Amino acid sequence: MSEKSKFFNTICDIGDLSLICSAERLAGAFPEFASFIESEDVRLRAMAEFDLAAAFGTGRATGADEAGRGPLAGPVTAACVRFSSFPFIPFLNDSKKMSEKERIFAERVIKGCGLCCFSVKSSSPSEIDRINILQASLKAMREAFFELPSEDGILLVDGNRLVPELSYPQKTVIKGDSKSFSIAAASVLAKTERDRIMLSLDSEFPGYGFSEHKGYPVKKHYEAIGRLGPSPVHRMTFLKSMFL
Repeated sequence: MSEKSKFFNTICDIGDLSLICSAERLAGAFPEFASFIESEDVRLRAMAEFDLAAAFGTGRATGADEAGRGPLAGPVTAACVRFSSFPFIPFLNDSKKMSEKERIFAERVIKGCGLCCFSVKSSSPSEIDRINILQASLKAMREAFFELPSEDGILLVDGNRLVPELSYPQKTVIKGDSKSFSIAAASVLAKTERDRIMLSLDSEFPGYGFSEHKGYPVKKHYEAIGRLGPSPVHRMTFLKSMFL
């Protein structure tokens, strides 16, 4: 077992988030992992410094990211996160580079640390079909941002498209979920929320395997659509070659 896995198994069930959020206290409590904690702290501090530099002179940085642009079914989900200060959140990264257990752990720390505000919103499959996936993603980001407390700063948006209809300073960040602390946190919240939605849809529409592939275009999913036909939560504009 890798040191990373051993460390995760050691801290994943700790209830005291104030301990988890402090690299110094964690290293003191678990000296056998001091080297790993130090390397994680250096990585996370660099991500926090990115946000501080981006927001310099404006206020605080808010990170925005989405999950679920590629699937054939289900919503696209977006999150916005703004930190008042940056806690130590082990494993925080681009959510695609994290395991499911790491994402759920990070979500618990983000939501429970008391050092950030956050919001998560979704655009439905019907909205995606009506206005297209890009605009639906940006709409969910905009709605999530509007739910945060009003505060001067800058919105850091993962990718290369600014959020439309938003009179607030913005900056796009290519691969922002691996560079920015707040964007990485947003990517985690968007992904974990969407995964829960797909688990619920799996119970509502059995047979498609939503709990397994989360609606993504894998062979088993296409086979299920061919066998059962599309469900009400499929994106018909993504299935043109099959049904149009």
